[in-house]
Amino acid sequence: MGQIGAIILATSFIQLANGFFTTLVSLRFGLEAFDPAFEGLVMSSYFVGFTIGAVACGPLIQRIGHIRSYAAFAGVTIAAAAIMVVNTTLWTWGASRVAVGFGCVGVFVTTESWLNSKASPELRGRTFASYMIGTFLALALGQLLIGYMPIEGSAPFNVIVVLFAVAIVIVSSTYADPPAIVPEHHLPFLELVRAAPLGVAGCVVAGMVSSTFYAVVPAWMLLNDISQSTISFVMLAAVLGGLGFQVPIGRFSDRHDRRLVLSAIALGFTAAAIALAVLPHTLGTVLPIAVVLGGFMSTLYPVSVAHTMDNMAGERLVAISSRVILASGIGSIIGPFTGSWIMGRHEINGVLYCMAGATAALGTLAAALAARSKAARQDRPFQVMTPQAVPIAAATDVDR
Repeated sequence: MGQIGAIILATSFIQLANGFFTTLVSLRFGLEAFDPAFEGLVMSSYFVGFTIGAVACGPLIQRIGHIRSYAAFAGVTIAAAAIMVVNTTLWTWGASRVAVGFGCVGVFVTTESWLNSKASPELRGRTFASYMIGTFLALALGQLLIGYMPIEGSAPFNVIVVLFAVAIVIVSSTYADPPAIVPEHHLPFLELVRAAPLGVAGCVVAGMVSSTFYAVVPAWMLLNDISQSTISFVMLAAVLGGLGFQVPIGRFSDRHDRRLVLSAIALGFTAAAIALAVLPHTLGTVLPIAVVLGGFMSTLYPVSVAHTMDNMAGERLVAISSRVILASGIGSIIGPFTGSWIMGRHEINGVLYCMAGATAALGTLAAALAARSKAARQDRPFQVMTPQAVPIAAATDVDR
């Protein structure tokens, strides 16, 4: 457990840095005076790197091992953060965000494959529970940093560099035998779409909604003169909602038709997004809605993945995992760019209605498919999923 504890601790530092980093970049757009449409392009570029890394990092891990891979991926992110300090042009930030996405997904894939290999069967559940607790607490702490650290200048970027460097030191000083890597089976993406169209659609919508939410809303709040501390509390509320919803919804989805569960989650998000748009914009109203919104948003992806696994052959789980990450990445690339474009023309309510429309369509599709088919539900279990691809939370107009 000593090795595993060190890995979890190191990756918690990564999650702390990553959650803080994404929100920081969104807030800095207001200071750098980038065009709103191009701001979305920069935020989407993170998910371009994330998607590329999800497909490409496996061979590197197999070739050089987990410890060196971890250090290499974290090092890529350190270099990208340092470059963003010295050069604030739009294209430099876009390229740096691609590198950050690539480096972060490499760290997460390395960590989770390492934990899967080293945790004994009787300890695996507790091991991943510890991993998730560390992840969500780190993400929450990252949002609190937003409220208490100046976002101007190089200081916040230096903090990010230090956190990634600490993670490298922890992992590099940990002795571990290289985990055995099981060769992956090839899975054409279209085969996955034909076998589980609802699951793939759910992953795309989950990626689009989450990335839009995290990329657009903090920047909008800052532009509307909402204090950093208020922004951090709204973000924190969404993270805590994600933590609180994972286990109960996961258990519920294991006992009921997952298509109906996915429909309920998607329509619940729709209702929460509309509520943010139409209810009074006070902090007392926004915070509880942000909890609910974050909770539904955080469970769209894992329920979609579990439904996809229900409909695929069990021996190709690794290949399926890479493809659902790809589907989520596609949605995540689309989300920030379209969200920023919509916000530039219709303000934040337009973004909320756009997200509500996407999840309403998904919820309606899931309910229709469930009603049409009465086939016996499969038994592939829901798994608590790390919010590793995405940053943190959102709200609409908040009074300071």
